[in-house]
Amino acid sequence: MFRNMFRRQFPKVQDAWILAHAIVDTVREPLIVLDQDLRVVAASRSFYLTFKVDADDTQGKLLYDLGDGQWDIPKLRLLLGEIVPEQGAMENYEVEHDFPSIGRRTMLLNARKVFYEKGSHSTILLGIEDITEKRILENEKDDLIRQKQVLLEELEHRVANSLQIIASIIMLKARAVESEETRRHLQDAHNRVISVAAVQKHLHGSVTKGSIEMGPYLATLCSALAQSMISDNRPISIKVSGNGGVSTSRSAESIGLIVTELVINSLKHAFDETTKDGVITVTYDVSGTDWRLAVTDNGSGKPDGVFAQPKTGLGTGVVKALAKQLDAQVVTSSDASGTRVSVTHATFAAA
Repeated sequence: MFRNMFRRQFPKVQDAWILAHAIVDTVREPLIVLDQDLRVVAASRSFYLTFKVDADDTQGKLLYDLGDGQWDIPKLRLLLGEIVPEQGAMENYEVEHDFPSIGRRTMLLNARKVFYEKGSHSTILLGIEDITEKRILENEKDDLIRQKQVLLEELEHRVANSLQIIASIIMLKARAVESEETRRHLQDAHNRVISVAAVQKHLHGSVTKGSIEMGPYLATLCSALAQSMISDNRPISIKVSGNGGVSTSRSAESIGLIVTELVINSLKHAFDETTKDGVITVTYDVSGTDWRLAVTDNGSGKPDGVFAQPKTGLGTGVVKALAKQLDAQVVTSSDASGTRVSVTHATFAAA
């Protein structure tokens, strides 16, 4: 149908040739039309401008003879000599080559073989996309990413060391003061610095991946919290359960800080010297894009609606602020068997 319409509109061969030549010249990317012997039938204006050659030295010449052989490229010979004749077309065939006039270029070649109704001859259309600048920018971006990663690792190392130093100084001060109330406040500050250090440590190495497996992450975090905050003579353990799932590093950081605050609250307020077999259970479940975090202890319960510490405590404010960032709701339930704090993403909460 298209051919018949084309013939009616352009009955003369000369008119069709003028149109075809105009189309070639209009193409933005360099384009060469080759005959079956790989002689240049026509080339676009962008070809002449890009490769700094003129029509007199191009048209009618063998492709591999152009510019004293600058187009005699092994990968190009493979494309035009084997791939296109066998497959009829090829797209995004990448070639690198040094041209005397314009230097080293990286090109994507798109070739298509055109067959005609009459005669046995054929034509090859060769489109050339110069992606040299694009590849340079990509390489620069990769270098910047590598530099950023090195700086990030150095920063993580310095932050970890700084947190350990701060925690040590606070503990020294706590041992030196005489006021029991001041000592408790310093010990609280020490525990929070340790918790931030634990979160930072276990997130390090996963940040570049963009996502974190929550099961192993919470298990490792809770193990670190148990080692740093539960003395050998306290019969209390921390367990992790749930179906895990994957979270972004930013969300995982907030969830890890929430877990740390709630575990600290339970260790401080839910258990006393008479506690036997105390258990804090951290559960993280996922349903689609929604999730629910629960921290439960079997210690002495408190009235519903408050955490294991007073409602106005620092930990309460931290948990609520972090939950708000995560678009989650906080619900506390408590009775004689213990306390449960649930932090639930909005859709999961509605269900």
